[in-house]
Order: sequence, then structure tokens, then C-alpha cells
Amino acid sequence: MRVLVVEDQHDIAANIWDFLERRGHVVDHAADGESGLARALAGANDVIVLDLGLPRLDGLDLCRRLREAGHGVPVLMLTARDTLDDKLRGFAEGADDYMVKPFAMKELEVRIRALHRRGRPTNGPTLAVGDLVYDEQSLRATRAGKTVALTRAQSRLLSELVRAAPAVVSHASLLRAIWGEEGGDTAALHTHVYELRALIDKPFAHAMIQTVHGLGYRLVAAP
Repeated sequence: MRVLVVEDQHDIAANIWDFLERRGHVVDHAADGESGLARALAGANDVIVLDLGLPRLDGLDLCRRLREAGHGVPVLMLTARDTLDDKLRGFAEGADDYMVKPFAMKELEVRIRALHRRGRPTNGPTLAVGDLVYDEQSLRATRAGKTVALTRAQSRLLSELVRAAPAVVSHASLLRAIWGEEGGDTAALHTHVYELRALIDKPFAHAMIQTVHGLGYRLVAAP
């Protein structure tokens, strides 16, 4: 895999670089947010490991700009900010996973591999519900002809909802779809759903993503 590490602490960056290179990965490094964003936009990276407390441009702002530019490369945020609110904000800005310092290198690589595995394009079909069309190969959706670029987590979430529509998809099924068997937390899931609704529903009069309280979510076509 090609891994971009955006980290301003030299010793941490060097340790990640050495460990991943010994495991056969190709590693690039940026020491501040501005150069990290430039490399993220220009490079063909498989996964980005992103610190938050960066000089010149904060990691959260970097991630948001990357998503606004339409890039869906998986992002693993790596930070000392460990509160639930910090994690939820990270997911809201487009992160796919979140690790708190200090961390084990072996776990970091496992998470990177999981993000890459779940993020690889497939030769899957184009799925449609009403005026919403989702292309599993490009990881893009269109609604009423308007193209929507999705993060990897948003893509997996939408894929589950489209395939099951109009049936309800449980919270547990959506958690597994986004984070695999290692799981995630329900608060982070709700954040991803909120962000997906902002892309799929907010610009339109009819909301397709519906909450089924106590069970999960479902996707219904516009009347």
C-alpha cells in the first residue's frame, strides 16, 4: 500500500515510516498541514494517517478540505485528543477511523490494512432507489442528476441502505458494514448518517434516509 503520514512530531513519524516500510508498504511523509493537503490532493495514496495538531493547517481542516475536493481516500486520524466529542468531530469532518496516542504499531497497521481492504473499488453493480443512483465501483452517488462524492465510510453505509431498501437496516449491521467485525460505536454511526443526510437529503424536498427508532435506518424513494 501507499501510505501518506501527516505528522509533525519527527520521532513518531520516523517510527511509523520505519515500521510500515519494513512491512512492505510505500510511505510518504508531510510535517505540516499545508504540505500534507497538497500531497494528499496530488498523490495516489491508498490510506492517509493524519495527526490533528499540525502547524499551518489543523488536521480536521485538512480532512474537511480533502472531502470537499471530492477525494474519498481512507483517512485514519491519529491524535492525543481522546474525548468522545473529539472523535465525533473527526468522523464529521470525513475520517474513516480514529486512533488515540499512544498506540501500538501492529494495531496501526491492522487498521490501515482494514481501511484499504474495505475501500478498494469492486466490479459491483450500479444500484438505484428512486432518483438516487449509487455506483459501487466509483464510490459515487447521484441524486436527480447531481453527483455526490462520498467518503469510504459513507459509501459503505449507503451501499447497505440501497441494497436493503426499503427494508430497515439495523444499527448492528451498519456498524459491521463500516468498521467490520472489530466494530465501532453507535454515536459515530449516527454522525456518519448525519453527514450522509447532508449530502443525499438536505438539497432536496424529500428525505430518503429515515430513522426507525430503536432499530436502525432505511432508505425510501421519493414519492
